[in-house]
Amino acid sequence: MLRLCSYLQHTPTQLQEECNRLSEGFGRSPWWSKTRVFKMQEERNIRIIEWEDMDKKKFYSVGLLMALTIRLGVYPIVLIRTRLQVQKGRSHYKGTSDAFSKILKSEGIRGLYRGFLANAFTLISGQAYVTTYELVRMYVSRCSDDNAVKSIIAGGSASIVAQSFVVPCDVISQHLMMAGQKGYRGRLEMSQITGATRQNFGQAKEVIVNIFKIDGPRGFYRGYLAALLMYIPHSAVWWPSYHFFAEQISKWTPSDWPHLIIQGIAGPMAAITASTVTNPMDVIKTRVQVGDKSISDTLRQLLREEGAWGFTKGLSARILSTAPIALALVVGYETLKKISLKDELVATRHW
Repeated sequence: MLRLCSYLQHTPTQLQEECNRLSEGFGRSPWWSKTRVFKMQEERNIRIIEWEDMDKKKFYSVGLLMALTIRLGVYPIVLIRTRLQVQKGRSHYKGTSDAFSKILKSEGIRGLYRGFLANAFTLISGQAYVTTYELVRMYVSRCSDDNAVKSIIAGGSASIVAQSFVVPCDVISQHLMMAGQKGYRGRLEMSQITGATRQNFGQAKEVIVNIFKIDGPRGFYRGYLAALLMYIPHSAVWWPSYHFFAEQISKWTPSDWPHLIIQGIAGPMAAITASTVTNPMDVIKTRVQVGDKSISDTLRQLLREEGAWGFTKGLSARILSTAPIALALVVGYETLKKISLKDELVATRHW
């Protein structure tokens, strides 16, 4: 709105010059550019900060610290979700709260962070994800102004790139996550307890060695296809849902409401929507990565042993993890984008 007002304050000559400047990057006529400027601002109550609007040095340095902080806060619930999805029926845990209390009692706080260091390497994928998302969004905008189209294509593309980094770390960390569960042996032949600080599936090095010995390099990409089949739809649902919910909420709230609050509400709503839609594939992905069966065999086994209900395994834990993660990510990411705004654009954005 502030940007629109600034345009209205221009003289006709100044407005024409601004439209000419905008048209140069799109190869369009000044008339088309002027129409596009007004159309873009009138269509959305909450303006999206695009890739070209940001200072990249600020974006990457502050973003990495934010991502690590968020990961520390939500990792325990991710570990619990993994164990719930891998177990057969309710053989070990009755639910999320039961799993939390049992892990805390038998393994202590360290048990809730089992495999964290291996998982922390996925922070690299986070940077790859947002970079791919923003760049693809920028390029798609040259062909379409439809935000849903830009979000779907950019989100799916970002998932393909990110999962190339995530899957190997996930395979290692998920074996480490399962290490403390009583009676769980899995596919890997790991050493028995030899001391107070060493448990089955002990160190990441041993997991890596055993994966390589059993499956070779391909073992680190177990479940890669399943991951793509889960994360591409997840991103394709999450981003359009997020922008849709934010825009709808903004229509029902006072105009002076901080946009960050609106976005903070829209993020978890989008996360719950996307998590519910993609949870069946998440269950299969997790089982493929820690098991020794293909996607089709895992699907048949799950249906045979637990029926359709098996596809909801870990859903509550997933929602409990993704909703706060989404809240933290959205508030953090939108704040990061505003912090990273180029100096000349700061006055044009409403927080």
